[in-house]
Amino acid sequence: MTSKVWFITGASSGFGRALAEQVIARGDRVAVAARNIDSMRDLVEQAPDRVQSLKLDVTNMDENRAAVARVVARFGAVDVLINNAGYSLLGALEETSEAELRTLMETMFFGPVALTREVLPQMRERRSGTIVQITSMGGLTTGAGWGAYCAAKHGLEGLSECLAKELAPFGVRVLIVEPGAFRTSLFGSAFRNLPPMAAYEATVGATRAYAAQMHGGQPGDPVKAAKAILDAVEAGAPHLRLPLGQDAVTGIRAKLAEVAADVDASERVAVAASARS
Repeated sequence: MTSKVWFITGASSGFGRALAEQVIARGDRVAVAARNIDSMRDLVEQAPDRVQSLKLDVTNMDENRAAVARVVARFGAVDVLINNAGYSLLGALEETSEAELRTLMETMFFGPVALTREVLPQMRERRSGTIVQITSMGGLTTGAGWGAYCAAKHGLEGLSECLAKELAPFGVRVLIVEPGAFRTSLFGSAFRNLPPMAAYEATVGATRAYAAQMHGGQPGDPVKAAKAILDAVEAGAPHLRLPLGQDAVTGIRAKLAEVAADVDASERVAVAASARS
């Protein structure tokens, strides 16, 4: 068989499910993974010969290793890994416990890194493959209350940008996807709102009000986003980053302008610090 083999985490809902459905419709083979394997039963039923479902907690390194081995054993390889599993965590730093922060980082940084590491040897040896990291516009932008979430996304983006440089000689591509607000469960069942402190009502409180108001009314369409991601992979991931949604484009441009303004404002001091006396 010549169809691609896709491995998608967080495939029970949102982007993951939309991606899986379109991969199936295109006739490719796909391994879908989530904590609740029953939630993906209907995906398997669409094409039992081409769909493999896996019960997977991406924070469990042994499960990550075993999952990749099972996919390779059945389909022969992984051509495209899509690290999509994740959730939203909203709270000021003082509101965020050490346990909450570490769990989030395990899910949205260390988990994707582990799965990426597992598929890289066979991609590198075949000199072919694509790593898709579903981050967020929060991988570049920030907001009050999103510190833990943005830390994980910023970290994954930084690592992935370096990874793209490391893999370029081997023909393995990296695609960083940066969605804005889409109609997924990130403000619903996959949303964790930490107990608020009155001290942060003026800042994080405003973010909480925004999240509550946006749930179910986000402008982004996950089906259109999935198509854009699959089309980018099929085109060979010609660009490292793929922002999705007008809010992502606007927000990222504003962040880049803010960084440029800071560099311009401090350039004289910065250059003088490196000048020889």
